[in-house]
Amino acid sequence: MPPRPELPPRVQRFGPAQRWVHRTTAWLALVCVAAAACLYLSPLAELVGRRRLVVTVHEWSGLLLPLPFLLGLASPGFRADLRRLDRFGPHDRQWLRSALRRERGPRPAGKFNAGQKVYAAWLAGAVLVMLGTGLLMWFTGLAPLVWRTGATFVHDWLALALAVVLAGHIGKALADPEARRGMRTGSVDRGWAAREHPLWEHDVTDP
Repeated sequence: MPPRPELPPRVQRFGPAQRWVHRTTAWLALVCVAAAACLYLSPLAELVGRRRLVVTVHEWSGLLLPLPFLLGLASPGFRADLRRLDRFGPHDRQWLRSALRRERGPRPAGKFNAGQKVYAAWLAGAVLVMLGTGLLMWFTGLAPLVWRTGATFVHDWLALALAVVLAGHIGKALADPEARRGMRTGSVDRGWAAREHPLWEHDVTDP
């Protein structure tokens, strides 16, 4: 029986389309949040000035935010990742239980763990709500004043929640250099994959 070939030290995790969608969406979100901060925080507003320009930047960066996602649908790899994010199995429930109880030890996870799936679902819903409420605020003739007042309330408070969640996401990324390397280069260390996403690493390992 021939010996089993040695496995490569790195595993391909993301293709060019997934990395481009993530990077472009991240930059648009950063511009949108930064412009919003300049509109709502007086010290930043005084520092930057040109409020009309900042409003325009905020409106268009928010309006363009779903565009990378829509363009990414042309990629089979991106669509495959969306299907993975949309499926919640028994191992995901086990992962969540372990995380909520702060249990030590390995947690079962596919290419995306349960936390990443919950985050992606929440973010997608939040972006749609922000887009809808933002359009009501932008185009004042779309709805009566009471609707626009409610839209402003929801938009402002959800923006604060988004800023907190995005800060948490960035913090998690900064704490995991290999995850950042995977998004930057497309490949990750096999040991990291086996530790953080064992079910996925097992699937991509040649028999």
